[in-house]
Amino acid sequence: MEGGSAWGHKAWRFLRELRERSPLTQCITNFVSMDLMANTLLAAGASPAMLHCLQEIPDFTPHAHALCINVGTLSPDWLPSMKSAASLVTQLGKPWVLDPVAVSASDFRMKACLELVELKPTVIRGNASEIFALSNASLGPDKGVDSSHRSLDAVEAAKSLAQASSAIVAVSGGVDIITDGQQVVGVHNGVAMLQRITATGCAVTALIAAFVAVDPLHAFEATASALSIFGLAGEIGMDMARGPASLRMHLIDSLYGLDEATVVSGVNITTMS
Repeated sequence: MEGGSAWGHKAWRFLRELRERSPLTQCITNFVSMDLMANTLLAAGASPAMLHCLQEIPDFTPHAHALCINVGTLSPDWLPSMKSAASLVTQLGKPWVLDPVAVSASDFRMKACLELVELKPTVIRGNASEIFALSNASLGPDKGVDSSHRSLDAVEAAKSLAQASSAIVAVSGGVDIITDGQQVVGVHNGVAMLQRITATGCAVTALIAAFVAVDPLHAFEATASALSIFGLAGEIGMDMARGPASLRMHLIDSLYGLDEATVVSGVNITTMS
């Protein structure tokens, strides 16, 4: 079992290399989240590209170091772009991350997400209800999911989905759960008020994509580190915030200002049985 400081050093290595290399991270995402996602990536040191035009994907996407796909404001016009980009990066051996927002809200959305899962995402990140729904749909008949699931309840569903999809699965919640289907870790960083700011989940998914771009062979460690770093920035920001709006501002500032000592001492990742 690895101690907290070992994870702290790992997380710092990812952040330091991200700042040095500034990976180009293409985001095909929803209208609500574009601004916060782009600013989160910039604050961390990555280069965001919010490019979703189908005609541009063959020219642009091969230059990206990672791809983030978020189905929040899904439409039939955007799905071909998502599938084309995902297919292309998979072909090129580059990492991509899927955020199956509200996957069970409609049959169209569920079918779209299942088609995207077939294109082999490196990481799938969602809340507990989304992971339950996607896991059930991937593995068999839908057992019905509500939004009351907690991340800790979703461990088995996440492991099953990871095994079925060969992806790292991350479940956001009070404790963030990350699994590759065998090993499971919990990230204990973050503050409850992040839930009062729209698109924080979308933003951390983009950050995961940038972290995985730095070291695609260690996507499990990259995913846990990104979630922990984002949560840590939220904790530091919360000390200065007066509410959700100022937390949003201080979150971005805190992410930008993170140093080695703060990361090594502040990252809180534990191995879970």
